[in-house]
Parts: sequence; structure tokens; C-alpha cells
Amino acid sequence: MKRRYRILFGVAALVMALDQLSKWWVMATVPVHRPVVVIPGFFDLINIRNRGAAFGFLNRSDIEWQFWLFLAATTVAAWAIIALARSADDEPWLFAALGLVLGGALGNLADRLRFRAVVDFLDLHVGDWHWPAFNVADTAICLGAFLACFALWRKPSAPAAADTQTSGKGGSAA
Repeated sequence: MKRRYRILFGVAALVMALDQLSKWWVMATVPVHRPVVVIPGFFDLINIRNRGAAFGFLNRSDIEWQFWLFLAATTVAAWAIIALARSADDEPWLFAALGLVLGGALGNLADRLRFRAVVDFLDLHVGDWHWPAFNVADTAICLGAFLACFALWRKPSAPAAADTQTSGKGGSAA
């Protein structure tokens, strides 16, 4: 197996395993909808289900088509990541970043297939303001997207054709 795929699938498998283990632990130890204070006034663990997209966007349990939409979107995204890895230059940071996104997507996909919702449990808040609850998969997706952008941004661009040509006929530009 090529190095790019070992990185991509290795990181994805690690993220998915950490995500599923953390969700299993939360479901086994944290009561549903009852926060467990970790850092008072800032961070709680909470066991909730999200039927919507990332950070609770479109979280409505009464709309059946959303399940199928998110299932299809995740499947298409996973295939797109693999296709992108196939056509990308040999850039280990990019494959690690894509692995984070793929592992997070597959972790949340596993939840959707098992529970028809995603298990969220990380609750950041200040006073009455709460960031929407999230999980390890969501964190990996956001971190992977950031790293992928950074890897693509720092990659040197190919010189333009006009820059590599000499000026004038048959001679150098000196």
C-alpha cells in the first residue's frame, strides 16, 4: 500500500476508534441530558443526541429526510476525500489532515447508522452562553479541514509558463 494511503487510513482508523470509544464511555457513564461539571462555568460533559449536522445545525428530530440527506452527504464526502488523496501530490501533512476529516466523518456516520443521530458530549460554555455540544469526530473534522487548508496554502505553486521562458529568440534573458 502506498504511503499516502497508510497515512490517510491509519489516521482515519485512529480517529474513528477514539471517537467511538469516547462515545461508548459517555453513553455508559454520563446520564442523558444531565451535565457533569468538569470545569465550573466553562466545560461540562453531557450525553445528548444530535440528529442534525455539525454543532446542532438543522437538529430536528421530526424530519426523516434529514437522516438520508446527512447519510448521503457523508458517503459522498468520504469518497471525495479518497479521490482527492488519489490525485494529490505526496504531501504527508495533507494526507494526515484528510485522514482526520475522513475518520471524523466515518465516526459520525457509524452513529447515524446505529442511532439515527450523532452522540455529542463536549459542552463548552461561559455563563449562559453555550457553544453547541460536539464530539471527538467533530473536533477531528475541524482540525483536519484547518490542516488541509494550511498544507495546501504552504505548498509552493508551480512556476507560471511565462516565468520559465526566456525573452527574445534563441538566447538568454541576461
